Amino acid sequence: MSADAGRLTKAAPEPLTAVEGERSLGARLVSFVSGGTVRVFLILVGLFWLVPTLGLLLSSLRPPDEMTASGWWEVFGKPSQLTFDSYDKLLGNSDITDSILNTVLITVPATVLVVVIGALAGYAFAWMEFPGRDWWFLGVVGLLVVPVQVALIPIAELFGNIGIFGSLIGVILFHVGFGLPFAVFLLRNFFAEIPRELLEAARLDGAGELRLFFRVVMPLGGPAIAALGIFQFLWVWNDMLVALIFTDADSQPITVALQTQVRQFGSNVDVLAPGAFISMVIPLVVFFAFQRQFVSGVMAGAVK
Repeated sequence: MSADAGRLTKAAPEPLTAVEGERSLGARLVSFVSGGTVRVFLILVGLFWLVPTLGLLLSSLRPPDEMTASGWWEVFGKPSQLTFDSYDKLLGNSDITDSILNTVLITVPATVLVVVIGALAGYAFAWMEFPGRDWWFLGVVGLLVVPVQVALIPIAELFGNIGIFGSLIGVILFHVGFGLPFAVFLLRNFFAEIPRELLEAARLDGAGELRLFFRVVMPLGGPAIAALGIFQFLWVWNDMLVALIFTDADSQPITVALQTQVRQFGSNVDVLAPGAFISMVIPLVVFFAFQRQFVSGVMAGAVK
């Protein structure tokens, strides 16, 4: 009897100590971050970061004399000064309107080409067997560390020799070339997380590589592709360094056109403000329109 009691005593679980029963520091931090106070704080921070955009919008709606005489916040005391005359003048400025069109003609093809080529290459590196696949992928990853500034002069000379320097095609090709390494790296890692059984089942049903890519891989890779598209769009739309070097007066985008107008700031401030606001608000609209896909793409692969 005493032996059985001893065995029962040994088998009984030890009571939790006070330290083990308490929540860990990480759990308490997660609970605090998820609380309402932090959410309110983050909303306030987001609104604070939008203040310059609001100020630029109100400045673009003020007359030029008022714009140069006082700050944009004066409009809250004098709302009658709001007018769309600056936007009317902007539409009559061919340099700005042509530059907006050039920006679209540069950004859209550069984004689409990077997404399409990056997706095809990412799928090939993830699921297709060919000689030297891993070495080729390491070469692509190595291109990520090459700074844009190193290639400006050699590529400018190359484009000059083949006759595309100063054209839209040259700027598009430059952005595509430097956007592809990141695109291939991102999409290859995402596609590699797709279950192999799913692809093998599609192959057993008779799906070829192209059908497998468009009918299975592309729908599953939607979040990552959307995130890549937003990254590429914002980078190309806001670019100024490449555009300054590879464009001329007929192909310059909005960033270069505004920089040129700044040299005559005293005479065309009413054109600069609305032009700068349009240049800023379009990327914001694109980001907020696809923010759900962007967050899904950034978080993809974080949870198995």
